[in-house]
Amino acid sequence: MALSKKPVTGMKDILPEEMEIRDYVIGVIKETYGNFGFTSIETPCVENFANLNCKAGGENEKLIFKILKRGEKLRLSEAQSEDDLVDGGLRYDLTVPLVRYYSNHANELPAPFKALQMGNVWRADRPQRGRYRQFMQCDIDILGEAGNLAEIELILATTTTLGRLGFKNFNIRINDRQILKAMAAYSGFAEEDYDQVFIILDKMDKIGIEGVESELLTAGYDQTCVTKYMELYRGLESAEEPIAYIADKLSENLPSDVMESFKEIIDSVEATKGDFFKLVFDPTLVRGMSYYTGTIFEIDMPEFGGSCGGGGRYDKMVGKFTGNDVPACGFSIGFERIILLLLESGFKVPKAGKKIAYLMEKGLPSDRLCEVMAQAQAEREKGNQILVARMNKNKKFQKEQLTAQGYEEFKEFYREELKR
Repeated sequence: MALSKKPVTGMKDILPEEMEIRDYVIGVIKETYGNFGFTSIETPCVENFANLNCKAGGENEKLIFKILKRGEKLRLSEAQSEDDLVDGGLRYDLTVPLVRYYSNHANELPAPFKALQMGNVWRADRPQRGRYRQFMQCDIDILGEAGNLAEIELILATTTTLGRLGFKNFNIRINDRQILKAMAAYSGFAEEDYDQVFIILDKMDKIGIEGVESELLTAGYDQTCVTKYMELYRGLESAEEPIAYIADKLSENLPSDVMESFKEIIDSVEATKGDFFKLVFDPTLVRGMSYYTGTIFEIDMPEFGGSCGGGGRYDKMVGKFTGNDVPACGFSIGFERIILLLLESGFKVPKAGKKIAYLMEKGLPSDRLCEVMAQAQAEREKGNQILVARMNKNKKFQKEQLTAQGYEEFKEFYREELKR
């Protein structure tokens, strides 16, 4: 039986043209985030299974690629439960590994700590456009900053990076989990019902207010609560100042400093940002991770037709490892979706120099070969990208392939004479 030449379902081979774009994007990301004071770190791709399965990852915990115990520790005949078989898993995001990393090294790190982490993660998910089972994530996080400076810096760093990659006319949707909870409390929902109410609310952009209202009633929630809840959102649609409207309505359910801090984030970003994106208060934004405790945000790109990244504040997560809570906030760019959009738009990596192909006839004498290699090296030192290759029999097809790879000039070298 022949071995399979195709990658595993949900994973992909990356061809040189895409790899060039990926390397360029990684370079822009690292340079831009570095300008904002973020420091690169790296964590292992394998984490302790108990860490990954600690009820912090939401639905992603159902998608873990689990790793069997090894050697004498794996006792299949004696296994009574999954815990007897599994002790590790491939990370499904970079947040849990970062928090473990910080908990382990806090005394060696500056305060606040501004981390940049890029790496592959794995989810046993159903593959679809822009979604794979192995994919690159790109996260920036600030740990140890309790104030809203963390949110402001994260939004500005992320949007600056997207702007440098040529993206325009996108939205950063922003909300706060405390606002979500206060709206639910104001309407009379029981606290234990919040998560399910928010799951239904999260469908607002697809099914509208009437659809959300219908689903809440179908789920058995009290008519009075549902009506009051929907009146809040209908009022928001017509309010000239949505934040002031919410602050007034929730004055008894939400501390005033929460809304003041939230407004300060928006005002600070608006005063600093360019005109290539909009910051939009979206009181229906939920985000699925249960570890979010405060501000949440999401990148909405019309070209993709959905989210291209997001994040938020997770002040209670470090405490799961150390027993002491540490303020933390992060923002993740949807790296694979960004790459997909760049590929579909025909993006070409900016080049300072030319891409030139040196094609040598087979059997080129040694002295001529030395001449070609010396000339190629001199061109590289000028900043040009030089490919040296043997000339194929079908030279026309070879040039067509190289042209598709971005080579704009060709030099041909023959045994008897030098043709330029």
